[in-house]
Amino acid sequence: MDWEKLLCPKRFGWKEGSTQQQETRSHFQRDYDRIIFSSPFRRLQNKTQVFPLPGSVFVHNRLTHSLEVASVGRSLGNNVVPFIKKNVKTNLSDLVEQIPTIVSTACLSHDLGNPPFGHSGEEAIRNFFRNNESTLKSDLTEGQWNDLVRFEGNANALRLLTHKMEGKREGGFRLSYPTLASIVKYPWESTLESKKKFGFFQAEKEWYSHIASEMGIPQVGQTPLSYARYPLVYLVEAADDICYQLMDIDDAHKLGILPTEQVKDLFMAFFDSAKDNSWISSINQTLADVTDHNEQIAFLRSMAIGKLTQECSQAFIRSYNDIIVGNQVPALINQLDEVGSVALKRIQDISINLVYNHPTVIEIELAGYKILSTLLNKICPALLDPTDSYNHKIIRLIPKQYVTPKASKYENLMAAVDFVSGMTDVYALEMYRTFEGISIPGINR
Repeated sequence: MDWEKLLCPKRFGWKEGSTQQQETRSHFQRDYDRIIFSSPFRRLQNKTQVFPLPGSVFVHNRLTHSLEVASVGRSLGNNVVPFIKKNVKTNLSDLVEQIPTIVSTACLSHDLGNPPFGHSGEEAIRNFFRNNESTLKSDLTEGQWNDLVRFEGNANALRLLTHKMEGKREGGFRLSYPTLASIVKYPWESTLESKKKFGFFQAEKEWYSHIASEMGIPQVGQTPLSYARYPLVYLVEAADDICYQLMDIDDAHKLGILPTEQVKDLFMAFFDSAKDNSWISSINQTLADVTDHNEQIAFLRSMAIGKLTQECSQAFIRSYNDIIVGNQVPALINQLDEVGSVALKRIQDISINLVYNHPTVIEIELAGYKILSTLLNKICPALLDPTDSYNHKIIRLIPKQYVTPKASKYENLMAAVDFVSGMTDVYALEMYRTFEGISIPGINR
C-alpha cells in the first residue's frame, strides 16, 4: 500500500470535480469537527457502556469512552508519525502529520453504530431476527439475512456515517476516505462466517469496495468480499482496547465492586521491576504524596495507559512491513511483552468474573433484551405493512428519515434497525413503555 493513496483527502459523497472553500482546517480536521457537532455523537452520552447510567457515581457512558479512546488514539498516531515519515516521499510529510487527527476522529466515531444498553444491545437485535426467521427471512439474500442475524455495531457505524437517510443529502456525513477506512476494523462482509465480526452490510458493500479501490487497499477475497485492513485501523483498535480494558476496572473501583489494593496491584502489574525502574520510581513517589484512594487509582490508571500506548506504538512499528503490504497481524494489544500480557490477562479474567457478570450489569442487559425485542417487534411489521391501521399509527411515531416510500423488504428492516440502534437508553425505554401501554400521556405521569 502507498501512503499517497492511503491518505488521499477525497470525501465520500462528493462528485468528481466538486470543490470546497479553502479554510484554515484540513480535510481531516473537518471530519473531526463534523463528528463532534453531530447528533449521533451527542446521543452517546445516554448510551450504556458497561454499567447502568450514573446515579450518584458517574461511570463511563459511550460518549466519555469515545472521548478517551480519541485521546489515546491521537497519542498512538503521534508516536508512529516520525517512523512513517522516514518511509514516505518527502512531499507527503504534511499529509502524514495528519495521521493523529485521522485516528482520533475514527476513535470518536467507532461506537456510533452501537445500539442502546451496552454490548447486549447488539445480541438483542441478532436474537430478534433469529427468533423471527420464519416470518422475516423470505425474499432476502443470504448476505442480507446475515446482516440482520449477525448484526454488528462496527458495520453499523460505517452505515450511519455514509447512508443517505430519507430527506437528507447524499453521502451521509461526507467524511474523508481515510477516516471512514480507519473505522472498519473487520473489512469483510457478513457472509464470511469464519470471522466472528464483519465491517460492512450489503447496503454499503459497493461503497466500501469503492473506497478500498480508490485508496489501494488490497482485496483479499471476492466471494465473500474481503479486504486487507487499512493500516490506521490497528491504531484505532489499540486505543479502544487500552481504554475499555482499563477504564472498566476503574469504574468497578468507583462503584465499590473491586477494592483499592486489588486495583492497584492490577495496574502495577504492567510494569516490569527489571526494566521499568524509572516508571516505578515515579509511581512510588506520587503514591507517597497522594493519600486519596480515588486519586491514586486515577494516577495508576493513567500511567498504565501511557505504558500500553508506548508498547502498542512499538508493536505497530515492529509489524509495519506486514501491515503496509496488507498481511494480517495480531492486534497490537496482543503483542505486549510477557509482563504486559500476564497483567492484561489478569484484568480480563477479573472483568469477566466480577465486572461484566455483576448483578447491575446483568440487570441492564436483561432489560435491554426485552426493550429492544419489543421495539423491533412493533417497528418491523409497521414498516413492512404500513397500510394496516395499527401499523399506520406506529409509523406516525417513527421519524420520517427512517420511512422510505417503495423501499424493499431488506431496506425496511435495515431502517427499523437504524431507528432502534440510534436510540438512547432513555428514549428506547420511553418508546417501550408507550408500545406496552405503561406510559399514557395525561393519565399516569
